[in-house]
Amino acid sequence: MALMRLSARADYALRAAIELAAASSGHVTADQLARAQQIPGKFLETILTQLRRAGLIRSQRGPDGGFWLARPAAEISLADIIRAIDGQLLGVRGERPENVTYPGVAEPLQQVWIALRANERAVLEQVTLADIVSGTLPDMVQHLTENPSAWV
Repeated sequence: MALMRLSARADYALRAAIELAAASSGHVTADQLARAQQIPGKFLETILTQLRRAGLIRSQRGPDGGFWLARPAAEISLADIIRAIDGQLLGVRGERPENVTYPGVAEPLQQVWIALRANERAVLEQVTLADIVSGTLPDMVQHLTENPSAWV
C-alpha cells in the first residue's frame, strides 16, 4: 500500500538537487547532471527551470556556466524541492485536505488526510540536501526505517 506517490519529475528534481549539493566545484552543467543521474535532457531542462523559478537553484550561461544551489544545502529540505515541482505535498482529488469535506459517517476521513500530510511533512521538511549528501539522516528517519515493516 503506497499512498504517497512521487512523480518522476519530483524524483528527478531531488536527484539533480542532490548532485548540485554534492558538487565540489560549486556549479554543474545540465549535461553533467543528466549523465550523473541518468535523467533525460529535455525533462531535466524543465525541472531546472522550475527549481530556478522557485529560488532553489541559480544558473549562469557561458563557458563558466552551469547550475548551483541558491542557498546552502542544509537550508533546502526535500519538501522544498517536491513543492517546487509538484505543488502541495498531499492532495485529495487535487484538493488540499483541509478543503475536502465528507458527508455523514465519512466526515473523520478528512482528519486522516490531514494527519497523513503532517506525517509526510515531518519527514520531508526535516531532511535536507546536506543530510542526503552526508549520508547522515535525522534520528527520526533512522528510527522509522529500523522497523522491518517499513520496508514491505
